[in-house]
Amino acid sequence: MMQALLIANCVFNAFFSFTAITLNIVTIIALRKPLTIPRALKIFLLSLAVSDLGVGLLVQPLYITRLVMMIKENAQTRTFEITLKFFFSTKWFLASASFLGVVALAADRLLALHLHLRYQELVTQKRVVALVISIWIISAILMLLSIWIPNALWIIFVPVTSVCYLTTALSYFKIYLAVRHHSNHIHVLQAQLAQNNEGDMTNAARERKAAVGTFYVYLVFLICYLPSTCFSIILRSAGLSTMLFQFGLYANTLMLLNSSLNPLIYSWKMRHVRHAIMEILRNILPHPDQ
Repeated sequence: MMQALLIANCVFNAFFSFTAITLNIVTIIALRKPLTIPRALKIFLLSLAVSDLGVGLLVQPLYITRLVMMIKENAQTRTFEITLKFFFSTKWFLASASFLGVVALAADRLLALHLHLRYQELVTQKRVVALVISIWIISAILMLLSIWIPNALWIIFVPVTSVCYLTTALSYFKIYLAVRHHSNHIHVLQAQLAQNNEGDMTNAARERKAAVGTFYVYLVFLICYLPSTCFSIILRSAGLSTMLFQFGLYANTLMLLNSSLNPLIYSWKMRHVRHAIMEILRNILPHPDQ
């Protein structure tokens, strides 16, 4: 039974490692093209795509190596310990970058809906880039803590993760209220707008669509990451049992699956990103008449 679970997770991660690498490379290329989406949103999505690409390139291969060594019963060797340490450190690094990136994305979309014209003045490209760099620096610090002072990391992990989950949920709840309010008054606003304000109306509609699109990123992120978070907390407090170990296998696989799902969400909910990706794929894939 255990061997079958290990083999199944190896197969799943091998396939989704390939999809994470392929889809995120295409997404990064697409996001670097001139797109009519908010600049801050593009930067945050690029950061998420880079972290997702890192998961496909590094974390999933290390996870597969770890599982293969367990299948071959090499879990007591020095090589296994080194592989396990690399797996957990890269997982902490890239998962933290993704997690904090999703929190920043939610806050950005909330500001875009509530600040309106002041948003462009306050949320500048330099500030967004500085925030993204800070997210990656914080993630690197957390990775180093996971290697050198794991107990200190856990003292930080539980409260910070709880606050981030709560903050993101509240942000999207406020976004939902704002979008519903705008939708209820959309026809009245359209009737009242003068011709010279149509551009503002278009921008507002675009911001609402972007906010709704990023909500799906958060929702899938929550589904994929919450089981792994629960597993880590239970493991820390109760210790490892056979049932918990089996749950942890699928919790890790589900968390890593998120890196393959994000590009699909961008394509599904963001029309301009979807068109850019389709154009890239048309240029790459051979045409039937060729």
